[in-house]
Amino acid sequence: MKKILLILIFFTVSNKVYANGKILKSGFITKSASVEEGMDVKDPKNKIIIIYNHGQNKNDKAIKNECIWVNQIKNQVSLVDVGINGKKIMVYNFCTNYLAGDMSPKKYWKFKEPYEGIHKLDKRIKKNLELVDKFVKIGVPRKQIIISGHSCGGLLTLMLLAAHPDKVGGGISYMQACYGKLSSKYKVKKVGSEKALAKFAKKYPGGAELRQRQIDNIKKINSVPVLAFTHPKDKYEGLLSDWLEEVQGVKRIVISEDFKINGKNCVIKGNDWEQKVSERKNGGHEMSQGLCFQYYNPVILEYIASRIQ
Repeated sequence: MKKILLILIFFTVSNKVYANGKILKSGFITKSASVEEGMDVKDPKNKIIIIYNHGQNKNDKAIKNECIWVNQIKNQVSLVDVGINGKKIMVYNFCTNYLAGDMSPKKYWKFKEPYEGIHKLDKRIKKNLELVDKFVKIGVPRKQIIISGHSCGGLLTLMLLAAHPDKVGGGISYMQACYGKLSSKYKVKKVGSEKALAKFAKKYPGGAELRQRQIDNIKKINSVPVLAFTHPKDKYEGLLSDWLEEVQGVKRIVISEDFKINGKNCVIKGNDWEQKVSERKNGGHEMSQGLCFQYYNPVILEYIASRIQ
């Protein structure tokens, strides 16, 4: 396999405009009149739908109105209406932060007892599958539906494609992580991943067991068709992402060793602000949100083309 703040805008019933694109009430990000306000997609057989899954600040807790990150939307907009083999890409921003896992009263991933019940990510996966079925029902071929996501949404993508590879065409994971800043907090660069994870497991055995269980479930599958982006300076799981190399079917791209892509500094922009990724608190984790990340759009499009054939 090849190695190649946060400004929160809450989702209301009104349409929101970002980066020359618009998020409709239905959830679609659009630059054209190619979709109605509801779920009626015009010419569905010739559409490729990317279902984008946001991250989550609280591992297992229900959160209201935190589903749209402006800086993430800008790069997603850059894919909208791009044609692949005569088919146009549409992006659907899927808000599922209102869901709570069965142990949500606990302190997110910071719990010591074994996790019991259904985790929030599993509930989000179920909702994704329900949405996929809706698109299939209106005529979109399954192989033309791609699951994607950032952070917890990236881990969700890997979990879904491992458990249900036949339900969609493929997946794109950006900076998979859902258990806090493990890479920086436990000093992985200094002590190594084994000692760092042992310290995490000693402090929060319940959270560590759940994380490892999710990873093991992904690793045991014969083929997980996911394009995965990671960055070594991601404070969350940046230096703990080598397990992706053990997953058959995953194509991993290590974005860079610093905060540049193709020699250019990464800049993140909101509607009326901009900042270098290197100056941001969670810089490495946000590399896939910098405008420079669009350098990888040809790679993403090539991956999608390979999956919809």
